[in-house]
This record gives sequence, C-alpha cells and structure tokens, in this order.
Amino acid sequence: MSAKYRPIFSILFALLSALTLSCSTIRKPTTEDFVNHGLAKMAKRDLDGAMADFTKAIQLNPQDAAAYEGHGGVKEIKGDLDGAITDFSKAIQLNPKATGAYIDRGGARMGKGDWDGAIADFSKAIELDPKLADAYLDRGLAKRHKGDLDGSITDFSKTIQLNPQDAAAYNDRGNAKRAKGDLDGAIADFSKAIERNPQDAIAYISRGSVKKAKGDQAGSDADLAQAAKLGGR
Repeated sequence: MSAKYRPIFSILFALLSALTLSCSTIRKPTTEDFVNHGLAKMAKRDLDGAMADFTKAIQLNPQDAAAYEGHGGVKEIKGDLDGAITDFSKAIQLNPKATGAYIDRGGARMGKGDWDGAIADFSKAIELDPKLADAYLDRGLAKRHKGDLDGSITDFSKTIQLNPQDAAAYNDRGNAKRAKGDLDGAIADFSKAIERNPQDAIAYISRGSVKKAKGDQAGSDADLAQAAKLGGR
C-alpha cells in the first residue's frame, strides 16, 4: 500500500472499529423496559400500544408478574373483565405477595358483581399490607354493595385514619351513613369531603339532598347551586 493512502486507511479502520464496538454495546430492551413503556402508554390512554408492550414483555419473560398485571389492567379498561381476572390471577400465581394484583383483581370482580370474591381479594391485600388505604376503601365499597353498611363504614373509617385527606373516603362513608339514616353524620362527612376538595360537585349534590331530607331547603338550594356552578347537575 502506498504511504500516501496509509493514513486514510488507518482513519477509516478506526472509524469502522468504533462503529462496530458501538453497535455491539447497544442495549436491547428488557422486560422491565416494555413494562415501563406499557405503563406510560396506559397513562396516555394509548391502550393498544400499552397492550403491545405488555405482550412483548410477557413473550420475553413469561415469569414476570408485573407484565401480566399491566396486561390485565388494559383488558379491564377495555371491558374484558374475564380476561383481566385471568391475567391478575397469573400475576398472583407468579408473585403471591403482589398486593396490587389482588386489588386489581378485586376491582375486576366488583365489575362483575362478584362482591364476595372482591372482598376476599381486598382482604388478602390488607393482610399483606395493613396500611394499604385503597384496599380498605375498595373493600368498603364491596361491603356496601352487599348491604353490610356497618362493615363498609368501618372500612371507610380505616381509610380516613390512614389517609385523612382522602375526600372519596368521606363521600363514601357519608353515603353509607345516609343509607343507615344517620343524616347528621352524612352531612358531616360530605362537608369534610368538600373541605378537602372544594371542586367536588358530587359532594355538594349529596350534602344538598341530605339537607333537603332534613327539611333544610335553603341549605339544600345553596349546595345544589354550588354544584351547578362546578358543572354538576
């Protein structure tokens, strides 16, 4: 080779070597990557994209509980409750301590009207993590649907104890108290919900209806008018 071309050849060889090394060190997406991408797409309501990512994660690692949980979450949003329950059950099989999967499966079972199955799942989540406020809230809702108003109030109260800023828990406990005929208690809870979320039109509507039942027409009208301002009916 002519000495004239030797420096150019050396440069080209060095560039080719660097490119080869770079290509060899590019990281292939992992199961965790696909799960995280799926969760991000779910947050953006790109359900088909999320499903594709969770499916790919399962293909890469059929033993990944989080991938099945995400896969089931998309199915639940799409209305495929049976498919969602199957996926959540697989996640639980792979990771029996996955509290999120128990809560998710309980939610899907509630969607099917399986109150006993839902309560069992929420109870298992609570057994695994007694400080899981959402599990008490969900179990309280299931109990209320079953007609166990006292049990639901106990669970809603536990949610409030664990998370005093949870406006939904006050709303739900207020509804249970109203169903029991405790109108003053219901008003107190709806008022607490409004304190925590002044934009909650439903809380104003609920409190207004209870005030009307107590004969406080002016108070009821004021609450309903505020609800209308917030977009409630």
